[in-house]
Amino acid sequence: MFDKTLKSLAAAAAVLLTTDVRAGEPPKKTAELLEKGKASFAVNCASCHGAKGEGDGVAAAALNPRPRNFTTDQLKNGAKVGQVFETLGKGMQGTAMIAFSHLSEDERWALAYYVIDLRAKSPKAKKK
Repeated sequence: MFDKTLKSLAAAAAVLLTTDVRAGEPPKKTAELLEKGKASFAVNCASCHGAKGEGDGVAAAALNPRPRNFTTDQLKNGAKVGQVFETLGKGMQGTAMIAFSHLSEDERWALAYYVIDLRAKSPKAKKK
């Protein structure tokens, strides 16, 4: 029951928050942008994806499918910063991953760079 309710809420939020998520060129990757992404990840992503992006957040066990492990799993829509940015803006249909289009473009770019950085720094990452 909890799982169905969570999926329904995520789907409703995605519909309500959907806006045009495409943007122009990505900003330059900087230490400040990565720090902003890290802070945003802690607030918006860690409860599902875990503090280190390993798909083991406190909510992960209740989700089906489970959240992606950024350190070992391939990213479904691609691992380039623009692809991650677009996924953040649109969400992932069929999962609890909502669209984060309510976040500013700058914050979504920061999150996208941070997710890629988590992956790049992991010795476990499948880099395909």
